[in-house]
Amino acid sequence: MSEMPPCPKCQSPYVYEDGAMLICPECSHEWPKDSDLQSSDVKVVRDANGVELKDGDTVTVIKDLKFRGGVVKVGTKVKSIRLIPEAADGHDIDCKIAGIGQMGLKSEFVKKVTE
Repeated sequence: MSEMPPCPKCQSPYVYEDGAMLICPECSHEWPKDSDLQSSDVKVVRDANGVELKDGDTVTVIKDLKFRGGVVKVGTKVKSIRLIPEAADGHDIDCKIAGIGQMGLKSEFVKKVTE
């Protein structure tokens, strides 16, 4: 059996083959096994509900987030986010929160606001 490439979305090493597709069991990402991995290497940042986020979106916090200087409360609206999909520490959203300042957030703790 040949060595499978890691998942281009989450970098999981547990990829398996299903017909003409490669499937990641951790994030459910599927891609053709004969595809060029460089073209599918674009990381998509998704919120807690799986909705794709883009630069400039508005999100709300879905969980109290404690940090050294205090707490970001549930329901806090954050406008004009900037995505950092290659963030090594998992904080893939850069933003300014009113009353708190510059902060990095994890996309799993926010929900996109539809206006």
